[in-house]
Amino acid sequence: MWSQRKVVDCGFLKRAVVEPQRSGRTSPGAVCDAQPYLLRAARHLCPRCEKENVTNETYVYGDSLKSQSGAAKIASQPVEMAHDYDEFRVYVVEVCQGCSWNHLTASFVLGNGPPDLVGRP
Repeated sequence: MWSQRKVVDCGFLKRAVVEPQRSGRTSPGAVCDAQPYLLRAARHLCPRCEKENVTNETYVYGDSLKSQSGAAKIASQPVEMAHDYDEFRVYVVEVCQGCSWNHLTASFVLGNGPPDLVGRP
């Protein structure tokens, strides 16, 4: 994506949550707390219950988005929005409808705002 920056990949955190649950060190209730809004579109393989119920849902947040801030979007929409809005953050959340597993997969910044100038002369 042309304006993507400040990318955070949370894959290692997911493994740190799933492994203790699989080995019985934590209960399913401790990791399966997805909100109903997150559960609506889940359809792929869940790493916790290993059923085909998981999807990635995309949410956008930012002051420049006004009423659209916090809204769920189709995965391609934030890329289109990047041309029309200043800097905003995109969150991708993995959700299982079967067991309510949810986990932040990634977050990143998009938009046509200025690049991060911290640390530059």
